[in-house]
Amino acid sequence: MGIKRTYYEDIELFSSGTILFWTIVLLIALFGAPFFLSGYHLYLFSIIMVHVIVAVGLNILVGNTGQIALGHAGFFAIGAYGTVLLMTMLNLPFFAALIAAAFIAAFFGFILGLPALRLEGPYLAIATLAFGLAIMHIIGHTQIFGGRQGLAAPMLDIGIPQLGWSWMLFTETSLYYLILIITILMVLLAVNILKTRAGRAFVAIRDSEIAAEVIGINLTYYKTLAFAVSAFYAGIAGGLFAFVLGFFDPFTFNLILSVIFLVMVVVGGLGSVMGSVTGAALITYLMYDLFKNVNEVPVLGDLILHVSRNWLSAVGSMDNFNMIALGLVMIGIIIFEPLGIFGLWIRIKKYWKTWPF
Repeated sequence: MGIKRTYYEDIELFSSGTILFWTIVLLIALFGAPFFLSGYHLYLFSIIMVHVIVAVGLNILVGNTGQIALGHAGFFAIGAYGTVLLMTMLNLPFFAALIAAAFIAAFFGFILGLPALRLEGPYLAIATLAFGLAIMHIIGHTQIFGGRQGLAAPMLDIGIPQLGWSWMLFTETSLYYLILIITILMVLLAVNILKTRAGRAFVAIRDSEIAAEVIGINLTYYKTLAFAVSAFYAGIAGGLFAFVLGFFDPFTFNLILSVIFLVMVVVGGLGSVMGSVTGAALITYLMYDLFKNVNEVPVLGDLILHVSRNWLSAVGSMDNFNMIALGLVMIGIIIFEPLGIFGLWIRIKKYWKTWPF
């Protein structure tokens, strides 16, 4: 009946044997995927996992703390540029550079969290939006960041070459496994964060700031902490994204990317870690695969091509359809399933538990 009978149930990682079983099946499938997937699909899965990290972190801020954010592309960019520059200019090992860049992003997240103490709703959204745009333009006009020409990621060495221990990752498969392991760790970290005192404080702030303050929750501390944690996740994802792409420029981290990150969380389900994972996977697949090859969609492909050729502008019409289709998916989710994919999963479980009634 979902009633908790012991305190251990509040902190246990798997609430049932069924969840544990399917988690193991999923992990086996993910670790075995490189044996069956092509290089392109490994690349696609790598991007999906990077976006999962961002979405899980953003969910802590938006879904669990109730703070709107439209500037996560800025933290994503800080992670990417910070990791590459720390490796190339300061000669730091990969993991040290990745964590340091994530903490730099977290620092900026803390700074951005300060306006959240006085702003809310659309005003906070505008403030975070301005941050994302400012980061993109600052990077694009600063020579140390490569300016508008961008930066190329160095060869990925996850060892410590400064001490003579080198472990180069040359293949897409090895990069895939690296990102997979980091993604699993970051998702588990998010699950555990939400079960701590800080996680409960985040939820209390989301539900009612006045009530949270009355029971002794420090709004200043926990609001800025939520921004910092979320930015840390985006920084980690940005550092990994740099090596997935190999080359990137400031316009890679534009306003649309911030909006897409928020779409992933909303489509997956606000306040749900697994919802964020599924939302990021779905939206990334639609953007990078299905809607990119929209002419190959069964039945609708030919119709879409006909509409594009006869009713849309000739230049970039199919690329624009990608955004149109993504917007329609977002509208459909909000209208028909406001709780997102997680809400749909809850309805399916309830249906099967009460079937055939």
